[in-house]
Parts: sequence; structure tokens; C-alpha cells
Amino acid sequence: MKFRLALFTSLSLLAVLTFLPGFAVQAQGNKPAKYTVTDLGTFGGAYSFAFGINNSGMVAGGAATPSQTDFLSLTGFVWDGGQLINLGTLGGSACPGCNSAGSAVSANGYVALNSDTANEDSQGEDFCGFGSHRQCLAAIWRNGVPTALRTLPGGNNSSAFWVNNRGQIIGSSENGVHDSTCMAATPFQVTRFEGAVWEPNGDIRELRPLEGDTVAFGFGINEQGQAVGSSGLCANTTLPNFGAPGGPHAVFWDTDGSPVVLASPTGAVGFNIATSINNQDNVVGNSILSDGTIHAFLWPSAAAVPEDLGTFPEGAPVTVAPCCHTINDRGQVVGFSFDADFNQRALVWLNGVATDLNTLVPASSPLYLLDALSINDAGEIVGFGFDKNTFEVHAFLASPIVGVGPAARGATKPPALPQKVRTLLRRQLHF
Repeated sequence: MKFRLALFTSLSLLAVLTFLPGFAVQAQGNKPAKYTVTDLGTFGGAYSFAFGINNSGMVAGGAATPSQTDFLSLTGFVWDGGQLINLGTLGGSACPGCNSAGSAVSANGYVALNSDTANEDSQGEDFCGFGSHRQCLAAIWRNGVPTALRTLPGGNNSSAFWVNNRGQIIGSSENGVHDSTCMAATPFQVTRFEGAVWEPNGDIRELRPLEGDTVAFGFGINEQGQAVGSSGLCANTTLPNFGAPGGPHAVFWDTDGSPVVLASPTGAVGFNIATSINNQDNVVGNSILSDGTIHAFLWPSAAAVPEDLGTFPEGAPVTVAPCCHTINDRGQVVGFSFDADFNQRALVWLNGVATDLNTLVPASSPLYLLDALSINDAGEIVGFGFDKNTFEVHAFLASPIVGVGPAARGATKPPALPQKVRTLLRRQLHF
């Protein structure tokens, strides 16, 4: 899980969405769709989110049960061949209200996840953003059981964001150093944190901040063990589970753990973050520019000048490639944007050109795709979308149709989401 800012415990997503006005889709033309869309469903609740997909098509994410209604509470899942498998929590039967979310799944089917424990956080922190204020830990799910991963010395909380096929997990861990300035950037946070890599044997390796910085977190890791994320001071670096994450510096860690600052985009004024890295050392990330817009950028290598991936539609205030595997080895990138009216749409960059993913799926699809969060080397994409029939938000899998080119069907009109729903959705975004 990677998202949100405040609590709406009395608000049911289903109840809100039932007040949605109808919306129309513009003429689609006769051009063929490029992707099929599969709704991954829920655990009986009104929402789900897919966060990561491996090259075998297994998907990790979080879904609501009937009792989870505030859009923050989740139960982790791995989707494999049509089956939604419950990952459980570290709290077990002793904590029926505990939350979890799957972040990524490795080639052998092991899932990196974040989970509440049965323990209330001793300092009132909400590190994983579930709204529970319980201790939350990075974990690995294998053989049907979630197992907590160790924290850095002195740390109470940790989180996991991606896992490579070697079994290395990237994320962050508290280090026990108290810092009263942390709450300026991250609500409830009073302890510093650092990037972390968990090795397959469970050992944890520190990814230290850049010189002069005090905190960092890791987001993406490739098969060589090279990692990316963000670095800064606790007062100006927002943890990933609280709105738009980032700090002053996008950072690259080489295999020895040494941090290197990535060149800032021209005009960037803050919240620089590298979100993903592929096996060709291409890095994608985001920055806020001087005009207040947030753009996605591509670093062809850690030493390169970043290339602006532009806005979609033209002039959109937000166009981003979020965490944590949004670029594949073919250089295809996925993400989302908000237009000037803050309508949201999922995006895919094919051959460097951004396209509304909704224009590439069958017109008969019940889902309007809001956010694309991961892409594998086969071009399969996962994220979440709005169901036009049930008025729910569901995880999706978009699969390329073999032999069909990338021609778009035509423009689509986003659903007119109420302001409350837009606010809740933005709290589930991790860019």
C-alpha cells in the first residue's frame, strides 16, 4: 500500500458512488482495441487496487471485504490465473481488524506485502497509511503464510514496495532516530526512516540518504539490485503512504548501496522522486515544476539528463509514472493523469507517446481505467478503474491483444466523479 492522508472511517465508498451522475463515452470509431480488460474483483467489498504484476501474469494488490468500507482499509491479495487469494495479515486471528496489501510478486510466486500487526503503534504513527495506527511491517508471503521482515536497528515500522526475481525486496524502514520535524511532511510521523533492501535470506541492507540528508525511501529495484527512490530531510520528505510522496532529491543506489543524486529536471522545484528502474538502467519518476504542475520524466541512465514525458492531455496539471514498476524492459511506461477539471485517466506511453489507456480497450468494457500502476515485459498492465455498472472501484488487468497495433479507438470522456470520491482516490495514489 502506498497512499493517503486523513481518515474517513464513516464513509462507505459504495454509498458515495451510488450518487454518481451518469456519464457518456464519446464515439469510438471502428479502430480495433489493443487490450482486453479483466476485472479482478474484490473480497466482497466495494473496492480493490492492483499494485504489481510479474512476467507470469500474477498480480499483487489489496481488496476490500464487506467490513472494509472507508477506502483505506485493505486485505492483501495475489491474483493467479483467475483466482483471488487472500494473503492474510501479520495480526492473524488475534486481529480481525488488521489490514494488509500486496505490493509485488516475484517469479516464484512470493509476494512482498505490508501488514498491520496486532500491536498498536507506541508513538501513534500510521506508517503504512491504513488508518489503523498499528505497527506496520514489510512482510513476505510464501507457502500461504505472511512472515514479517526485520527492521533496521531501532526501527518499529517498515514497508515493502517491490521485489525482483532474485527475491530482493525494496522499501523503507524506520531507524529509531526521533525527529520532531517529520510531522511537517508526514502526518503522525516522529521517527526518521531510510531506504532498505531485504535479501532472500531475510537480511536487511541499509540504503542510506544522500550526504547532508537525513531520510530516504526506496521504490524500485531491478534484477541487478540497482534501486531508486527519494532522499531529503524528514521535514520535507513525504512517506509514500501519504498523498504525493517525494523529497528534494531523486536518488539512485548502485549495487553496493552507494547513493547518487539523479539530475533534477529543468524547472523542478521539489518532490523529486525516482519511482521505477528497468534492467536497461532506464529510470522513471516525477517532479513538481515551477508552474505547479507535476510531470513524469525518463532518465535514460542514472547519469543522464531527464527527458520530460509531457502532459496528457496538453496542459494537464498532473501526469505521472507512479511506484514501483511502471517501466518495463521494452521501455513502455504506465501511469495516470488529472486534467484541468481533475478528471483522472490511466495512461500508457508507447514509443514515447502518451495515450489514454481507455482508448485502447473494447468499448464494451464495464471499467473506465483510472490508474495504471505496473507493467510487465509482455506489456500486461494492472491498476484500478471505475465500474460503470456497479459504481465500484476495481482492480484490473489489461492484456495486449496479439497482432493488433496501438491504434486508438478515439477519445473517451472520463466519468464525472464527485469531489469526495476524487479526494478518496487521490489518497490511494502513490506517485
